[in-house]
Amino acid sequence: MSRATNTKPLAPASTPRRPDFSRRDAGLVELMDDPRCNAALLDATYRDFRVINALVSGWKDVYRSRIRPRLSATRENTLLDIGSGGGDIARSLARWAHRDGYRLSVTGIDPDERAYAFAVSRPERPGVRFEAASSRDLVERGDRFDIVTSNHLLHHLDDAQRADLLADSEALADRFVVHSDLERSPVAYRAYQIATWPVSRRSFIHVDGLLSIRRSFRVDELARVAPAGWTVCGQKPFRVRLEFDQAARRRGASHA
Repeated sequence: MSRATNTKPLAPASTPRRPDFSRRDAGLVELMDDPRCNAALLDATYRDFRVINALVSGWKDVYRSRIRPRLSATRENTLLDIGSGGGDIARSLARWAHRDGYRLSVTGIDPDERAYAFAVSRPERPGVRFEAASSRDLVERGDRFDIVTSNHLLHHLDDAQRADLLADSEALADRFVVHSDLERSPVAYRAYQIATWPVSRRSFIHVDGLLSIRRSFRVDELARVAPAGWTVCGQKPFRVRLEFDQAARRRGASHA
């Protein structure tokens, strides 16, 4: 895939001094989503995700409280990470499970060939594989996984795309689904703006992170659009999770 090598400044007009946080700016487009964006800056962004996610995404807590209790100690477990990007979350989940004595096979999928190319260029992690595919591709193939996850994906999707993702997640998960994302907040925005300003020119991580916060849901907003059977909860600091307990639904159906 050919990509342009535009080296213009990183769109300062996209980061106004006083954004309106009373509503989602769902129409904003992040720089890394442009298929013509600078390839070197995009790769640098994927590299920066590893640090940013480790600091703010809260996945270690999600693993401990939501994923680990649902892993089997007697057989291999499977997990699908949708929209896996540079692959750092997929690798972290596999590492934590291995450390805790669980056998966990992780598949990361992303329909963006650029993300896939970056993910497979990183050092291999046992039990982790990547594929350039969408969730619908896997549904049509008949794949199933014990756990389905995503990180910072919900805010990228319009209503129809989000409905498709959640339907696919239900079809793919045997036990549990957790989609974790940012929660829109002026405090989160300002803190991120200050923390990432020193690296604002080396990747898209500064501008796109601020755009992501402006595009993100609040807990009550996500709860209003969540389908029946899905649960929305907040997580500190400035996180929101959308969860579906497939195993609990089956138990309820068996007792009906």
